[in-house]
Order: sequence, then C-alpha cells, then structure tokens
Amino acid sequence: MTKSTYSRADRVADQIRMEVADILMRKIKDPRVRSVTVTDVELTKDLRIARVFVTTMEQNKDERLVFDGLAKASGFVRAELGRRLALRYLPELIFMKDISGPRADRVLELLDGLHRDQSHEEMLAETPRTDV
Repeated sequence: MTKSTYSRADRVADQIRMEVADILMRKIKDPRVRSVTVTDVELTKDLRIARVFVTTMEQNKDERLVFDGLAKASGFVRAELGRRLALRYLPELIFMKDISGPRADRVLELLDGLHRDQSHEEMLAETPRTDV
C-alpha cells in the first residue's frame, strides 16, 4: 500500500474549503457577506485552527464590512460544518484576506516589463548603426 502524498490536514482543509464555499453561497443570509470567494484553507496539523482565505470584490470600507460579517457568521459556518463533516474536533475558523491574487498580478506585470525591456535591448543590438 502506497503512502498518500497529501497529509490528512491537507485533505481535510480541501474538504473544508469546498464546504465553507457552499455554506457561504447558499446558507448565509447576511447581506454583508456577498461576492466572497473562498480561495484556500490552511489547517494546522492538529486540525484545531483553520485559516480560511477569501477574496471579495469590495474595496476599503465595504471590504471591512464583509470581514465583519464573516467574523459574525463564523459560529454558524462552524456549526454547519459540524453537520457536514465527520470530525472529532471542529476547527476554529479564522477568515483572512487572500492577497495572493493582486501579488501574482504584480509579479506578472514585473515579468512583462522585464520581457519588454529585454526585447527592446535586443532590437537595439540588431539595428546597425549608421552614424559612424
């Protein structure tokens, strides 16, 4: 029997991600919790704390309202998870802003800039000089 490449915490985190996304989409009635996407869940090895990373389309003040709504709904979400998952201990849910999307966009922008600079330098190197 081969050993799984994913730890139990990773498998449970993936299941929690899917269930929390479903709960937020279908069960939460709070108008503050809208346009929220669950991007990732990091679970401690002892399965006691789950950091739920979410993104939202809201900005600044409205974004704070979304996270206030998520914090208020965390007890309900945790109880609903208890009904859906067969775990001895239900993890405490901590909702966090996922900043990987904007960070990835910035990295891609920097890489594109480097590529443009390199292409520009190559074009200059290939152009024969006529001022000699």
